[in-house]
Amino acid sequence: MSAPPGPGAPITIRRLGRTDYETTWRAMQAFTDARDAATPDAIWLTEHAPIYTLGLAGRSAHLLRDNGIPALKVDRGGQITYHGPGQLVAYLLFDLRRDRQGVRVFVRAIEAAVIEWLDSYRVSAYGKTDAPGVYLRREGVEAKIAALGLRVRNGCTYHGLAVNVAMDLAPFADIDPCGFPGLAVTQLADVAPPGTACTVERAGDELAPILVAHLNPPR
Repeated sequence: MSAPPGPGAPITIRRLGRTDYETTWRAMQAFTDARDAATPDAIWLTEHAPIYTLGLAGRSAHLLRDNGIPALKVDRGGQITYHGPGQLVAYLLFDLRRDRQGVRVFVRAIEAAVIEWLDSYRVSAYGKTDAPGVYLRREGVEAKIAALGLRVRNGCTYHGLAVNVAMDLAPFADIDPCGFPGLAVTQLADVAPPGTACTVERAGDELAPILVAHLNPPR
């Protein structure tokens, strides 16, 4: 029997391209149910066709109007959010028991990774302890650029992080993003220095190693 990976062990990074949301969700569940103490942690990078997802406590009242985009109730934390092309989704499949991390520490580490990545574009961002995610201010208005939603099953996480890179933000106007009426959303393409190449692929290549460094540093 192989020994469990220790702190700082390699993390598997999978670049999935564009995937069907529900198919990927079910694959995360299957991965989590099948993993054992020797299974490496993993980050899956993807983007999805337009879809709204509602977390376990998600209320349909936060879907303000029907615009033809499908909505799906899922088993992550949080309220309603939108996924679509041009948004980087990083699914985080980690064994918190092995890594000796609590959920709150894990969430703060995810936020710190995104904040560090945005800082490389000279974009100043921050997290909020009472509303997980990553935010910045544009012309004095707070706007969310990255949403977080996790599920922990038997000490292991799935679901994860959605970062708005270069997408059509209009569908956010038909929901209360993350359950907050009037919450503004933004994306890297609107706040990065002029001429920045903003693609999901580039964002994934840049952000994944920063996530690895923050989520499972050597101890």
